[in-house]
Amino acid sequence: MPIEDEDPAEPGGNDAPGRALPPEKELLPEKGLLPEKEPGAFRTIGEVAEDLDLPQHVLRFWETRFTQVRPLKRGGNRRYYRPDDVDLLHGIRRLLYGQGYTIRGAQRVLRERGMRFVQAVGRGEQVAPAFVETDHEPEPEAAAPPLGRADRASLTAVLDELRACRRTLAGLRRVSATELDAPEAT
Repeated sequence: MPIEDEDPAEPGGNDAPGRALPPEKELLPEKGLLPEKEPGAFRTIGEVAEDLDLPQHVLRFWETRFTQVRPLKRGGNRRYYRPDDVDLLHGIRRLLYGQGYTIRGAQRVLRERGMRFVQAVGRGEQVAPAFVETDHEPEPEAAAPPLGRADRASLTAVLDELRACRRTLAGLRRVSATELDAPEAT
């Protein structure tokens, strides 16, 4: 029974380069890009990084600093971000890069205003408060209470002993230096 030749340009043909893409993967002619995913679809780290215009390692770093960012991890530690995660990352990016917050400041906004607020900031529905760093220098410790006569006398005696030790060491240095400078007698 003769085998019919398949047309290589047809889907399912023997020639892989001639295969047509499935409809959901067809390239958009005007941009040469894949079409957008559904709004509720999960995004890979590459897609989120491109959307936020950030390198992927920044997103991995933010996962360590913002416990609210919890992508699903599948086999091989592949990260898949939910739409809420993406909104949260948009909000964090806007706080850090758009409004000048530090990581600690963005963490404070998340703690005080909540995740939904930061997600709304990411969607442009809310505006974060103006950045004000509230970490103050620690107050100087209170001055030590004044010393009594006995304590002062003890400290003065110890100080005198230390000064005597210093003089002795200085004298020994002079002796050592003169011995090193003197020619050896044979």
